[in-house]
Amino acid sequence: MTKEQKKPLSENEFSNGQQFAVRLLRNLIVPTFVLDADGKVLIWNKACVQLTGVSAKKLVGTRDHWQAFYSEPRDCLADLVLKDKLDEIKGLYDVRIDSEDHEQHVSVESWCEVPAISGQFYLSIDAGPIFNEKGKMIAVVETLRDLTEQRLAQDELEKMAQVDGLTELANRRAFDDRLKTDWGFAQRQQTPLALLFIDIDFFKPFNDIYGHQAGDDCLKKVARTISQEVKRPSDLVARYGGEEFTVILPGENIESAITIADRIRSAVYALNYEHEGNSETGRVTVSVGAASIVPVQQQASNELIEWADTALYDAKSGGRNKVASHTG
Repeated sequence: MTKEQKKPLSENEFSNGQQFAVRLLRNLIVPTFVLDADGKVLIWNKACVQLTGVSAKKLVGTRDHWQAFYSEPRDCLADLVLKDKLDEIKGLYDVRIDSEDHEQHVSVESWCEVPAISGQFYLSIDAGPIFNEKGKMIAVVETLRDLTEQRLAQDELEKMAQVDGLTELANRRAFDDRLKTDWGFAQRQQTPLALLFIDIDFFKPFNDIYGHQAGDDCLKKVARTISQEVKRPSDLVARYGGEEFTVILPGENIESAITIADRIRSAVYALNYEHEGNSETGRVTVSVGAASIVPVQQQASNELIEWADTALYDAKSGGRNKVASHTG
């Protein structure tokens, strides 16, 4: 290949029809770039410049297009199509959407850094090959759509769906999802899984005496206290419903679960939160049921829930402000 052939094609070297296509791509409102057969940037349109902050002058004729999206060298989607490395997509992008009409036309979604403007963008990216009349791939076109606002809105909705609005703890749905995941892991690895059920003692009388707003404040205070006593990132504190909370403790046996349960009970007691309706202590207290299990195959997670619930019942019937336990 001669030095002349290695240069990026100019618009004058295309036929009239091709020149029209080039002008069209350069002026599309959709961010678009084209790589030639050598992986060099042939077209970097105005919308690409606006999205990334990187000029066409800097990139056309180079293989530096990755710099517009990433802080370190790596293949873009168009490169993977050009090199026929579609099997590497999974390791580089968050979501792959397979095309029904052409196996080499690929769509993905992913977060990109866009270093030139110090931004984080969630992009929908499409890439597809261009062939000449002999069926030889001569270029790849990549188009991009900025879906950042939609993705952030979606993430916020998903977060809201997993978070209790009052206490900002995980909600029942998040609890169910996590228990299913942790239960499956404990079954496969044959490791213990512990569960705490926590109930505020005499909460209905508290609401009757102090009102529902004070009741909400009490729930939030107890929720924060429980969270402060559960230390590991792998643990989950959730509001199970009403005045009942739960804590999932992966890897903890019953002795450890009881220790954590009593730490929570003591911390709530130490708040010295006034409760005239609690004739036992005159303050807000909690009862805690603790359970732990090494689940075997075919065993359902409901069994652990039943054990923790039974232990909670024992703690409340035993005088409240207590910890009771159950294990297999």
